[in-house]
Amino acid sequence: MRIIPLVAAVCTAATTVAASPDFWVHEWPNTDFEKTTIENWVEIMSGGPSKDGIPALDDPQFVAVADETGLEPREPVITLEIDGQVPRAYPIRYLTWHEIVNDVVGGIPVAVTFCPLCNSGITFDRRTAAGVLSFGVSGKLRHSDMIMYDRETESWWQQAVGEAVVGDLTGTELQTLPSWMESWEAFSTRNPGALVMDEPDFRRNYGTNPYVRYDSSQRPFLFSGEMPPHDIPALARVVRVGDRAWPLTRLAEMGDLTEAGVTFSWTAGQASALDTAQLAQGRDVGNVRVRDASGADLAHDVMFAFAFHAFWPDGEWMLGN
Repeated sequence: MRIIPLVAAVCTAATTVAASPDFWVHEWPNTDFEKTTIENWVEIMSGGPSKDGIPALDDPQFVAVADETGLEPREPVITLEIDGQVPRAYPIRYLTWHEIVNDVVGGIPVAVTFCPLCNSGITFDRRTAAGVLSFGVSGKLRHSDMIMYDRETESWWQQAVGEAVVGDLTGTELQTLPSWMESWEAFSTRNPGALVMDEPDFRRNYGTNPYVRYDSSQRPFLFSGEMPPHDIPALARVVRVGDRAWPLTRLAEMGDLTEAGVTFSWTAGQASALDTAQLAQGRDVGNVRVRDASGADLAHDVMFAFAFHAFWPDGEWMLGN
């Protein structure tokens, strides 16, 4: 597996700690480690980069779909379509290097997030009972999933579940908004009058994949938990809706499926962001749309099987047997 310096740092600088948070206190003096839902601090690891070493984006700029010339048809974007608002696409070529985008859409403050190590792309409403939060990348991982932090209280948040796990806001849950990963071609064809996030003003090799062949690996980076049951490969993609997971391969075989009150529609044409060195050349993993019985888009996540099992150990595997 080819690994560029960023990921090499992730591998070589990863540090487990004893069953206490003492190791992190000096780095995070404003975080209240007495408030936490974490029982085993060995689960927390340094991903290599320090706090804000992966810089989250704030107030991104957008261009019209018709004016975007740099994206390839098959490369993935995260789509956010809020009723009454112009649809927006957030290219994974940028989120791979920034992981969080703090934006405002139609007056709704949102955080569009992507954890490459879990393939988890989720959009959250940033409004909470404690006020509107803005998020950064802590540089910490738990079960290989990004730990975000809010800049207001420096509480730690588990990206996969959208919940504060350390600090003053421990136990607070973010509302997940319906968004999904699809190809740029699918988004732009359906929404010719929409907006797409413009290239950030950072020196990054946008369009390349720092995790070459990662989703063909036998084991995930920096993960020592249980492997998924039913002989499901650790890095197989599953579509999580609530505490249920449908293997993406099953949905690809079916094309359309309605089960447990959820309707899935799968079409070919989206490149894996975690395969080849050039993101747009990744193998086809397809596009999936997830709706409820009324046809409304449902909040969901297309994540790796190991991450679903780690965060939903009692979750239901929808294997169709």
